[in-house]
Amino acid sequence: MNEHGERALLGPKTVPVLMPGAPLDQTYDYLVPAGLVVEPGSFVLVPFGPQTRIGVVWDKPQGDQSRAVDPKKMKAISERLDVPPLPAVSLRFAEWIAGYTLAPLGLVARMTMSAQAAFEPQKPRFGVRIVAGAQEPPRMTPARRRALDVASDGLIRVKSALATEAQCSTGVVDGLVASGNLVEVAVPERRYPVPDPEHRQTGFTDAQAEAVHALVSSVDGEGFSVSLLDGVTGSGKTEVYFEAVAQTLRKGRQALIMLPEIALTGQFMSRFVARFGCQPAEWHSALSPAERGRVWKAAASGEARVIVGARSALFLPYANLGLVIVDEEHDAGFKQDDRVHYQARDMSVVRGSLGKFPVVLASATPSIESHVNARTGRYRQIVLPGRFTGADLPDVKAIDLRRDPPEKGQWLSPVLVGALTETLAQRQQSLLFLNRRGYAPLTLCRACGHRLECPQCTAWLVEHRFRRRLNCHHCGFSLAMPEACPKCHEEGSLVACGPGVERVAEEVRERFPEARVALLSSDLIPGLEEMRQIIGEIESGEVDIIIGTQIVAKGHNFPLLATVGIVDGDLGLSMGADPRAGERTFQLLHQVTGRAGRAMTKGRGFVQTHMPDHPVMEAIISGDRESFLDREIDMRRRGLLPPFGRLAALVISARDKDLAEKFAREVARRAPPSDLISVLGPAEAPISVVRGRHRWRLLVKAPREANIQDYLRAWGEALPRIAGDLRLAVDVDPYNFL
Repeated sequence: MNEHGERALLGPKTVPVLMPGAPLDQTYDYLVPAGLVVEPGSFVLVPFGPQTRIGVVWDKPQGDQSRAVDPKKMKAISERLDVPPLPAVSLRFAEWIAGYTLAPLGLVARMTMSAQAAFEPQKPRFGVRIVAGAQEPPRMTPARRRALDVASDGLIRVKSALATEAQCSTGVVDGLVASGNLVEVAVPERRYPVPDPEHRQTGFTDAQAEAVHALVSSVDGEGFSVSLLDGVTGSGKTEVYFEAVAQTLRKGRQALIMLPEIALTGQFMSRFVARFGCQPAEWHSALSPAERGRVWKAAASGEARVIVGARSALFLPYANLGLVIVDEEHDAGFKQDDRVHYQARDMSVVRGSLGKFPVVLASATPSIESHVNARTGRYRQIVLPGRFTGADLPDVKAIDLRRDPPEKGQWLSPVLVGALTETLAQRQQSLLFLNRRGYAPLTLCRACGHRLECPQCTAWLVEHRFRRRLNCHHCGFSLAMPEACPKCHEEGSLVACGPGVERVAEEVRERFPEARVALLSSDLIPGLEEMRQIIGEIESGEVDIIIGTQIVAKGHNFPLLATVGIVDGDLGLSMGADPRAGERTFQLLHQVTGRAGRAMTKGRGFVQTHMPDHPVMEAIISGDRESFLDREIDMRRRGLLPPFGRLAALVISARDKDLAEKFAREVARRAPPSDLISVLGPAEAPISVVRGRHRWRLLVKAPREANIQDYLRAWGEALPRIAGDLRLAVDVDPYNFL
């Protein structure tokens, strides 16, 4: 028996092998050469058609096994890769997701090996170290002296790092190697430190202590459970669930903390280090390929005891996972809408069930689905009603733009301008939020009325004035800002319509020229380190007015922030086709206004709106979350919308409009009849063309008890073969209705 509790498979015999990355649900039998030992989860090289590919040995055949292969024609495994095998729970997890999302098992399995460097031969790294007792080089220059002084501590450094510290060139370092003063040595593999659960004890309020006890008890129970940690902004949710992480570490198991915006978590990392004495392992798209490979292997070996990551971290091959925490569990960033359509929050619950360990969902504005699960007893609800500092929640007021409109050509109401002026006078910080990137969402010609559209999408081009470009936020198309209208060729006729964050920043700089302004928008900041640097400057009080998109709603703690202004509170409510529009708008506005007054400063929020009587606005202004939830839940129940019903979206696309429409209508025609399940559509998607592809949508609606996956499988089997340029994407539990 091996360490995974499975009996090794010894040749000569056959084993089923799955091809990760291939859109197939099928395993293929391969011969195991004599002397080669493989087991379920092993990564192997196999001949597959004209190629040699990486496969995963599965523990049971998948797909159609009716066609027997002549043993004489059966191919053999070429070699086993020297990487840890996938644990059995990863195989079951992949099968479950494939069955639920209807994605091919091969595509799901590919997500478990999303670090290519882990499967490539490891390249040795070399550095230099000082040679003790060596004579000085024959020609001692100031640069050489600096390099030897830095190297005198005996540490191994790569050449570039030593050159940077010594403020010299790598040529100077090479000269010291040639003179015998430095010697090249292999750089030892960097290991991940083990977080210390006893590093620092945190003081808790009575409410927090109760929450800590509940979460620690769930870890001690060593079984599956789901806890909803429902705490107001600034209530100390992070410090509370850190204690569940500490207890998991004491038990010798691994913990995963998922965040929706891992690239913006410098502040989170600082809090983790303060509690546990070292950094956790990170997993996100900003990592280098080599670092992703290291994290993958460290998760598989158990060396990485705590991983903080984006949604894809859920698929790492953990050796002994004992806890998953989904912070900001309401965030739409946990939904993946590409290739395999999955909701990481929901899949974390599945992973906990398969692994028999607790899952914690944390948010100040939990999703409707989690609220309903808590109310019905499926989840344990743990409430933190007050802020950790004892500060009150901010007072939020509506600015009725019908009565207090901005001045002509401006976007900030006089009421909001007055609040910013007062806050600046008190040497406190203000935040202006607008969930719209760029300078203006629309550019048109005042001579002929022409609107500048994306040539590949049914979307307006967004002006980014700081870069002097027009961009499409759906496909990435970009062009330089033209001097004349491309239709009537009138020069100087193009005008910006509507505000983006860049335009709000322009107005703020004109009104408050002495204020220090920071603009937080993902398209204006080049990388992770630059973003963390700006956030650090805000935390330390080096910024007076922050202007940002939804990035600023991602759980940041700005101690000096006193005033928050929502420039366009109605923006999200215009998404009439989205059944979650009201919920999302409430969550976003509540999260943003909740940034204010988190320390001892009294916070206040202002929401500019044309609809102050809208239920979402009334809930934000009054702070009456429960009434809003009751109304929203009742609406979902009556409409058989999630979580009381099931939805699935089918999106048909092609570069030829008629082809897409014709096939969409044929798909609808072949829908199996059902008394329980209804099919709506086909209809052109609200954004009907993306990247040059015409899109049609169908929506499948079913009661909770209906097996929507079986229905969709039967429907798929009745469809004609999808060939050529046609594509059909199936999204179970859709979040995107555009």
